[in-house]
Order: sequence, then structure tokens, then C-alpha cells
Amino acid sequence: MNSAQSPLDAERIRSLLGYAILAPSSHNTQPWRFRIGDNAVSLYADRSRALSVNDPHDRELTISCGCALMNLRVAAAHEGLGTSCEIAPDETDKDLLARVSFNLIDTSTPPGAELFDAIEDRRTCRQRFEPDAVPAPLLNALAAAATEEGCWLEVIESEANRQACAALVAQGDSMQWSNPDWRQELANWMHTGREGDGLTVPGIVAPIAQAVVRTFDMGNGVAAKDRQLADESPVLAVLGTAGDAVADWLGAGQALQKVLLTAQSRGLQASYLNQPIQLEALRPELQKLLKQDGFPQILLRLGFAADEVDARRGVRLKMWLMR
Repeated sequence: MNSAQSPLDAERIRSLLGYAILAPSSHNTQPWRFRIGDNAVSLYADRSRALSVNDPHDRELTISCGCALMNLRVAAAHEGLGTSCEIAPDETDKDLLARVSFNLIDTSTPPGAELFDAIEDRRTCRQRFEPDAVPAPLLNALAAAATEEGCWLEVIESEANRQACAALVAQGDSMQWSNPDWRQELANWMHTGREGDGLTVPGIVAPIAQAVVRTFDMGNGVAAKDRQLADESPVLAVLGTAGDAVADWLGAGQALQKVLLTAQSRGLQASYLNQPIQLEALRPELQKLLKQDGFPQILLRLGFAADEVDARRGVRLKMWLMR
């Protein structure tokens, strides 16, 4: 049976999109919009939610949209549906990143369906990890997940390179916090939880926290904390791509989310230390620490959570569909 014989109605597609929007995004900006068509969904970048200082080329914005695309593919697989993705289908519309078509497939367990439960369970873990080593077979599974999406995942193994990577993270913190425009942008995305996006701050202290971030360069303190997090993390790994264009970023997002869902499904937690990639001056320095050729896109810390992982941040429920 094909899609023409059994098209999905808009309500069923909307249900699938409810899982797509549980993807991670920089500052929890959720920079995606969707348009439902005939048995298909178009994914658009929402540039109104861009981070012009932190992400001037919309690289991380596009990666975030790729994460949402992977969630959509996994949710569709769970429903017994195959997907066909057309990347950048309209050269005249730079906001249109992908068009996804659905079809029924002749298998009871479509590829990717096994990751479905991890979509809602996945969290970004900002706490310290247990010192326990991550088993090699699990790291191999994460690398395979990235490879399946045309990307690579490299674990930084030597202690010297781990320390150099941690130093780059700390240097990135200091550089970003010294920039008043960067601090202003960060403060703008510090919201109360009821707003459904952004970096959640308790309502009673939100104005104070925003004022402190705008006013004070706390780079040294943040750098010291992040350097310790990097030093103590059982795994530091870089996800990268062969190229560095929009299609590569969208692929990196899909690979990243598949890695995160695979990790979550096996009890492994992750968070990001992307400062050396966000800053153009530091990105080549990170690349020098790697064996892989290409472009670093995401720097992950991975491990088993020492404490209960924080609850998921808010999600916008009403604004992600286009008319």
C-alpha cells in the first residue's frame, strides 16, 4: 500500500509534529515552523527566533531544525510509516529547509521506531556525571548512529587533548561573557517557565537574573565551572560533517538527535559545551585535536547522571504551525 492509497489526515500529522517539537535547540529557542500539506510536512526555519550574536550564520538554528526533523522521522516510524525527505526543495525560499512525505511500509518495525520512547524521556543534563566509564560498545553504537546520517562522532581520547578541549571551552566562556551584546541576547531568552520557551528562570527572580547577566561579566566563574565539567566528564565527543553548508547543518542535526536518542535509550545522558565551535577563532583549534577531517558542529559531554535529571523546559504548543 502506498501513500496515495492511504494518505494521512492533518490531525494525524499534527500528532507526529507534537513529538518533533520536543527536539533540543540553542537557548531553547525552538526555531522551527511546519506547514502541513497533502500527506507531507514542510519544515521551515523561524528566523524571528534566531540568535544573531551567539549564532550569526544560523548554523545552530539549522542544526536544531535537523533535530526536530529526526524526531519526526522516528515518530513516523513508530506509527508504521516510512518517510522521504527532500532537503532544501525550493532554491527561492531559504527558510524552507525540508519537505517530508509519508508512506506505509511493509514491516512491523520500521527502522528508527525503537528510539521513539526516548523522545519524551530525553533531557539535557547540566549536572555532573558519575565517574563511571562509558562502555565501548555503547560509544560504538553512538558513532554508528552518526554515521547512518552521513556524519561522524569522534571521542576525544588522550588526556592531553581532553585538557586542551576543556581549556578551549573555558576560553570560549570568557570571550562570550566579555561581549555585552552576547550577554544581552542571553538575558533576552531568560523567561519564566510559563512562556514555553527560552532558558527557564523562576518568575520571582527573573528580572534580577536578567539584569545581572546584562550587567556583569561572569566569564571567569562560568569558565571555571565549565572547565571542571569538561575535565570530569567520562566522555567528550565531537559530532562533525564533511562540509559546512546548510544541508550539512541539517544533516548534523538529524545525526545529533539520533545520537541523543540512542544514548537516552541506553541510560546515557548528554549536554553541550559548544563554545569552541560557536566562536570562529576557536573552531580551528578544536579541529586540530581531532583525527577526523571536516568541520566540528557539536561538542558533547556524555556520561551517566549522578542525580535526577532536570525536568524538560517548556515547549511552545500553539505557534509551530504555519497557515
